[in-house]
Amino acid sequence: MPVPIPRQRAFPAAESGQAPAAHPGGTSKDPSPSKEAKVDNHAATAPLTLLLIEDDPGGSTVVPELRDSAGTPVRVRTARNLTEAARLLTDDVHCILLDLALPAPGRATGEDELAVLRHVLQLAPRHAVLALTASGDAERGAEAVRVGAQDYLFRDELDARLLSRAIRYAVERKRSDTAERRLAEGRLRAQENRRLERGLLPTPLLEGSQLRFAARYRPGRSRALLGGDFYDVVRTPDGTVHAMIGDVCGHGPDEAALGVELRIAWRALTLAGLCGDELLGTLQQVLEHERADDEIFATLCTVDIAPDGRRAGLCLAGHPSPLVARPGRPAKLLPYDNNGPALGLLPGARWPRMQVELGPQWSLMLYTDGLIEGRVGDGLERLGQDGMVEMVRRLLGEGLGGEELLRAAVNEVRDLNGGELTDDVAVLLLDRVG
Repeated sequence: MPVPIPRQRAFPAAESGQAPAAHPGGTSKDPSPSKEAKVDNHAATAPLTLLLIEDDPGGSTVVPELRDSAGTPVRVRTARNLTEAARLLTDDVHCILLDLALPAPGRATGEDELAVLRHVLQLAPRHAVLALTASGDAERGAEAVRVGAQDYLFRDELDARLLSRAIRYAVERKRSDTAERRLAEGRLRAQENRRLERGLLPTPLLEGSQLRFAARYRPGRSRALLGGDFYDVVRTPDGTVHAMIGDVCGHGPDEAALGVELRIAWRALTLAGLCGDELLGTLQQVLEHERADDEIFATLCTVDIAPDGRRAGLCLAGHPSPLVARPGRPAKLLPYDNNGPALGLLPGARWPRMQVELGPQWSLMLYTDGLIEGRVGDGLERLGQDGMVEMVRRLLGEGLGGEELLRAAVNEVRDLNGGELTDDVAVLLLDRVG
């Protein structure tokens, strides 16, 4: 069925009904954010355009010559029905002037007095709408505003000043409503993301253990709560305490999600009795299956502390070695000569398990490279492991421990860097006091 061509209007500000048709994927029915932003940006800079929708073969609805606040003529398009209106409702339309007497498609007259308005609001959810009604029918106009129109006008009281002001008011009110809605949606998304990310951080399972636990986490992504670093601590029924810390290369949400998957897999495998090379090999399979790109890898450090707390097994997969501090002895790094490759780099790789003696009292600090790769001053020098060891020795000498020690260490590294660190930082501390 051919679509009727909109008629020309005999007033200076009118446009031809030969407006370019909207792209099928870009009509006002498309609620995508990019489309909405495009409409708003164009509306803020282009001359005002009014779309008049009214069924008046005689042309009795008179729209006077309109000008915006800068004196520029307001362009007017006219549609006799909603089919024509859909064709003329392009991105450069700022406001719709709708005759409420226009029948809505598929509805009998009088069934719903505002059916046509509801249809237009669905058709053009991002456009300002002015309702046009008969004089004295203020109740219907007020109901139109409650339904979603920005304002209402009486048909026989239109004049250039009133209509121009109403259009500007409706457009600005719609922009304000849209901005408030976006802000509310953004806040809701941020709250949901924070709850989600907070729920993905681990809760250590150390019931029955005499070890004290502390952790510090700082993602590198701006306004994020979770990065590609991950850690966990669990105690198995035999009394062994298993600790892990890892780092997925990259800083985006995909890396953060992969880090969570690896942490959950590590906990499940550990509670199932796997450790050492068998555990890391299985985690590598998980990573290879879940990663989005073959170039993605993860470093990992695992420690299993014997039930008596005096010795531990250490496995390193491309990860910095933990730091151990004992009373009366300077803090130092645990051996790292048998450091295996990062997960995801070499198929069939092996990760030797080293036995280390801890002694009766100790503090064991596991960390990611974000703690040691921050800059020192304005140059290119990095803090490095040696700088971190010296810093921790000094902080321990000042009597700091637990969460206070980790907080001071992370803050000092940030201060040395001259501002926020670009990489994720995760640090956990296990203490045995005797």
